[in-house]
This record gives sequence, C-alpha cells and structure tokens, in this order.
Amino acid sequence: MLDPERILRLEDDRVVFLDQRRLPGEEVELECRSADEVAEAIRTLAVRGAPSIGIAAAYGYALAVRVGEDPERAARVLAGSRPTAVNLTWALGEVRGASDPAARARALHREEVERCRRMSDHAVPLFAHGTRALTHCNAGGLATAGHGSAVGALRAAWAAGLLERVLVDETRPLLQGSRLTAWELEQAGIPHAVIADSAAAHMMSRGEVDCVVTGADRIARNGDTANKIGTYSLAVLASHHELPLYVVAPTSTLDPSLESGAEIPIEERDGAEITGRFPALNPAFDVTPGGLISAIVTEEGVHRPPYVDSLPLPGGRGAA
Repeated sequence: MLDPERILRLEDDRVVFLDQRRLPGEEVELECRSADEVAEAIRTLAVRGAPSIGIAAAYGYALAVRVGEDPERAARVLAGSRPTAVNLTWALGEVRGASDPAARARALHREEVERCRRMSDHAVPLFAHGTRALTHCNAGGLATAGHGSAVGALRAAWAAGLLERVLVDETRPLLQGSRLTAWELEQAGIPHAVIADSAAAHMMSRGEVDCVVTGADRIARNGDTANKIGTYSLAVLASHHELPLYVVAPTSTLDPSLESGAEIPIEERDGAEITGRFPALNPAFDVTPGGLISAIVTEEGVHRPPYVDSLPLPGGRGAA
C-alpha cells in the first residue's frame, strides 16, 4: 500500500501531492503554497478521487489559515474547484469549524484511511473463490488518500485467496483506469488486464466477468450513485448479464441532502481532453440508479436495497 503521506500531506508552509497526472511514467511531487494552488491541483487532477479531494481541500484550508490568507475566500476557492464529489464540501465543513484546522485535517486523513480498511474487510464476503472482477476508473489508495475503496476491496479479496483476476477499464476521458488502477494493481501483485471501455460487454458475454466493483463520488439517499463516466453503462450491462455491481465508498461520500441522483451536479470538463479539433461534450461523471446496484459497502457494513432504509443516513437503519 502507498504511504498515505506519500499521496498527500500538509507541511509547515505547503501541501505536497504525488502528482497523479505524471503516473505511471514517473513519480513526481507537486508542492502547493496557497489555497489557490491547491484548488488548481484539484481542478487539473494532480490530486483526484473523492476522498483524496476532500483531504486535499482540508489541507488547503489549513494551509491558508496558517499562512494568513483570508479563510473565507480560501474556502470558496477550494469548494469551487470540482462540483461533483461531496467529500470536498464535507471536509471543508469539518476543518472550518475546528479550533486547529491543521490537526483536524490530519485527523480526517487518518480517519479516511481507516474507513477504507474497514469497508474493504466488509466487502470480502461478496467475493466467491476464483472471482474475476471488472473495475472502472481509479478507486485505490491514490483516490482515497491511502488505502482504497473499490481497489481496497479487491486487495482484501486477493489477500483472502478469493480473487483470480481484475479487468481494468481504460476509463475515458483521462485513462485513470489504465494509468492509475493498473499501476496500483501491479504494485500489489494482483493479476490484471486493461481493456477498452467498449470491450466490457464482450467480456461479460464470454463469461469473463463475475462482478463489477467501483467506487463513488456522491451517493444520494436512495442509492443513486455518481461515479466516473461510463459506470452507468457498466451497470446496465451487468444487469443484462445478471452480474452483481458493487459500490464501495466511505460514508463521507454519502449526501443526505439529496433525495435522488437527479440532484447531483455533474462536472463538465474541457472538451480538449477528448479532441483538440472538433466540438466535444465531456461530462466527467454519470449517475447509476440505485436499482442497478446490488450492494453499497461502507465502513459501517454491506448495505442492500432499498437504500433509503439501509444506508447509514439520517432516518436510515444502517447496515443490512
């Protein structure tokens, strides 16, 4: 597992990230010395993944307070860096109310790593011996500030002797699967193969997939889940082929203020990430209806439909 402080950390006068834009070719650290620079790192995907974004914003706010920036402006700049991942505003709320923002931000980082360890353990019984899983985007230590949600679950299943192999979607538009997830699985010694996003249906039809495992960026009360663009397509394909789709995400990703996924803001990124010549539409996320999700795993346990009752949200009953 990557050292959490190797992925991101707060120093006396800077926030330091392992620049995810440069992986897997080279491991380079990016130093940010203001809230604006941290926000730019989040916006340009030097740091990405909902939990990591939250911790990065918390560190950015703590840095701003420490170096004498206007804290309210810093909070606005950081909150506006990316709109879909709810962890960002949640983490900012935690540090803004703290007497010592730096200490609270570091505590949030430790807590996020521990949450991922617990959810990974809860996910293990979902895997049968010899499971061949498919995963999308990147939901490993890079995305979660240390351990991993979906990839953490895959690592736990591998350690338990249950996982045979992982198929890794490239994940358009920025190839976060083929660049980052494949790199993390290689580091962990887990057998894997990268496939084009458009090959998933073919692999399912050939019996090469037993389950789909993804992370999440925001989950509404009814279980509707925003994740990297293409997750909804996988959910439809999995349903057609009678395969389970599991979402593994910390409770910091749950948004009790939203009744359904229709209320989740979807980030539209620069079309130049797809093509530099032609007009392009580039949504970064899509929303998978809760009805297509077989289980949502948090650090509180495995939650089954109906999610409005089982998710650990106000009015919910917790793990089912």
